Amino acid sequence: MDKDLDRALVWLRRDLRADDHAALYHALRAARQVWCAFVFDREILDPLPRQDRRVEFIRDSLVGVDAELRALAASHGVDGGGLIVRHGSARDEVPRLAQALGVQAVYANHDDEPQALARDSAVRGRLAAEGVAFHTSKDHVVFERSEVLTQSGGPFSVFTPYKNAWLKKLEPFYLRAYPVAHHASALASRPVGERVPTLAEIGFAPTNLHELRLPSGPAGGAELLADFLEHRIHRYHESRDFPAVRGPSYLSTHLRFGTVSIRRLAREAHARMVGGSRGAEVWLSELVWRDFYHQILHHHPRVVGHAFKPEYERIRWEHG
Repeated sequence: MDKDLDRALVWLRRDLRADDHAALYHALRAARQVWCAFVFDREILDPLPRQDRRVEFIRDSLVGVDAELRALAASHGVDGGGLIVRHGSARDEVPRLAQALGVQAVYANHDDEPQALARDSAVRGRLAAEGVAFHTSKDHVVFERSEVLTQSGGPFSVFTPYKNAWLKKLEPFYLRAYPVAHHASALASRPVGERVPTLAEIGFAPTNLHELRLPSGPAGGAELLADFLEHRIHRYHESRDFPAVRGPSYLSTHLRFGTVSIRRLAREAHARMVGGSRGAEVWLSELVWRDFYHQILHHHPRVVGHAFKPEYERIRWEHG
């Protein structure tokens, strides 16, 4: 197929995988050469304690993403594929890398947190000044922003009506995976010497993450999902509320950092719900809750620091 672009860069953020990845798919279809990069953003990291499980989970997951990209590239005869990693301010590092690689466009997936939107706006301006386009896509949720609205065209503020509208709108199209592997021949060899840095190289020390038996990266997410689907999903509605029982999916961290695809999870849950599984129905409802809170965040960004209902700001909490 004819492609509009010679070179493109995919900027990974809360979507740490190569499979079923919206931004990567769009970049591979649009450009003849595509690189993938992640930035350890110092604006986020510098205020954190030097031992932080989130940072260690991200770093370990990047090793998995790097392996995925190298394998994808190699399967299409491209040597030297893999992930480019930077440590600095994303506002500086992304435009700098785009210029160094000579790309015509940067692709990323939406992030609706206010701090992320401000960062993206700054990056968009810097890229535009260099003549580089910045394209973003929906990836982190099934339905986002204003895709599910009330009959009067406003955002929902109550979950049950939102869920009913969500289920009514759901069609197989919305759960279809992006076929990244079909277009991976466009993956480019990364610059010589690129690799995922160690924790120490970005100024952090190991935590007890590995003792928690939470496998990281796309492979870890796939392992947890397979175990949940085989052993626990059909009784999820009975066991999820008991901490002493191994009942949940344990996928919340993987959803947070995008090492698993929400479309895959919703697809698995919906298929089992249609087949009569009460546990799958309740688990799908939990995934719908996640979409609901993301649309609340989009329409009411004040919830980052304040209660959704203003009267709850007057609650007095006991301490001690």
